[in-house]
Amino acid sequence: MVQLTLRRTWTAAAKYAFAACALCAMATPASAAGDDEALINYFSARLNGSEEAFSQNIPVELSQIEAQQDAVWQAWAKANEAFDEERLIPLDELSLKKHSSWTLPAKLEKNAVMNYYYGKKGARPEAGYPLFLYLHGSGDKNNEWANGIKFGNSFEDGPSVYFIPQIPNTGDLYRWWQKGKQWAWEKLLRQLYLTGDIDPNRIYFFGISEGGYGSQRLASFYADYWAAAGPMAGGEPLINAPVENLAHVPLSFLTGDRDFMFYRHLLTKTTGEKLDSMQRIHPNEYVHRVKLLEGYGHSIDYTPTTPWLAQHKRNAQPRHFLWENFEMDGLKRNAFYNLQVLEEEDEFRTKYEFTANADNSIDIKVDAVKYNPTWKDPRWGINMLFSKEFTPAQHGHLRIFLSDQLVDLKKKVTVRINGKEVFNGKVKSSKKNQKLAHELWGDPMRNFKHAVEVKW
Repeated sequence: MVQLTLRRTWTAAAKYAFAACALCAMATPASAAGDDEALINYFSARLNGSEEAFSQNIPVELSQIEAQQDAVWQAWAKANEAFDEERLIPLDELSLKKHSSWTLPAKLEKNAVMNYYYGKKGARPEAGYPLFLYLHGSGDKNNEWANGIKFGNSFEDGPSVYFIPQIPNTGDLYRWWQKGKQWAWEKLLRQLYLTGDIDPNRIYFFGISEGGYGSQRLASFYADYWAAAGPMAGGEPLINAPVENLAHVPLSFLTGDRDFMFYRHLLTKTTGEKLDSMQRIHPNEYVHRVKLLEGYGHSIDYTPTTPWLAQHKRNAQPRHFLWENFEMDGLKRNAFYNLQVLEEEDEFRTKYEFTANADNSIDIKVDAVKYNPTWKDPRWGINMLFSKEFTPAQHGHLRIFLSDQLVDLKKKVTVRINGKEVFNGKVKSSKKNQKLAHELWGDPMRNFKHAVEVKW
């Protein structure tokens, strides 16, 4: 799971990630100083990329977990404190324009230094600040970055925290979704959660122009982390940002109706139509505001986006979702919400539809996905519009993480894949399951202790 080239979840430094309850079930019931030291050493090894094993398939007692949360968190925090890396600057007023930089790994992007502004507006809410990550456009990167701090200070979305990065390189590397920048987002999330200042259910991506493309792709790719997303003056072919993944990521998408360059108007319209269709099928999901602004070209009013985003909170454990597992800059994820892919039939794309039913059963529909181009732009010869074909997957291997939010864990659970029963029984809890969940997501809202593994 560590090698970026082999899968797409989180890098070693990121996947142990983010909060006090992350990694909270890996100490013994009566943790002594030696146990704490072992945890610190283990976490340190993982942060440095080691695949060292530290897991036992020991049943978890809830009372024990609660008793160990603080001790395990302290071990995680100490390991992180000792980890040699560039850190977020202390949180101060955004108006002071405090800034610093991170150096991206050379193996992912050479000569890449990401400057950033980081600051707060207003008093900290009890649950933590909402965080807005703003991605700038593709003009002169110094001017674009300067505009970002102006926007952050002027938008009426406080109390809030802003992280405003500057693209490290230009030319072909001027893309917010490339693997070097993925590393930065993963690092950012880990460090943000460690601060305790940010509400993990109120993290938002938004951006303008090139930042609109980036935020649209990242919204779909990392959909299980965001509360909402707000691309502006953009428009991606949906093969790059499948809207199916956005069942629980409200999307505000504003583009001028005269923004003809690169077919931004057409692609924005197509995104809205597809979301309309998904919302008709799933009425309580796929919240969106997609508008072509009459009379506007590439420059539009940017002020309505963040207040709209701020209304929404993440559902970290939805009872129903769709996931089209797609590649972004050569990397795929192998986990989404509560599913871990252990084997996948189709190397291109697979779509999963997860449903937790009222009768304590789970249905997962698994399909191989084929894209068929329906329109190619005449100027550049790029396929822009597509239809899709779905074929039921004939084999696969999944680990399904579960909680009381999804099923009644005191009762037997039935799991069906493409209508065929593959499991019926009590779902076991273990420290190993909890460790695996934190490795995959590092998410304080997905502290799973129960899991079942199924093949078909």
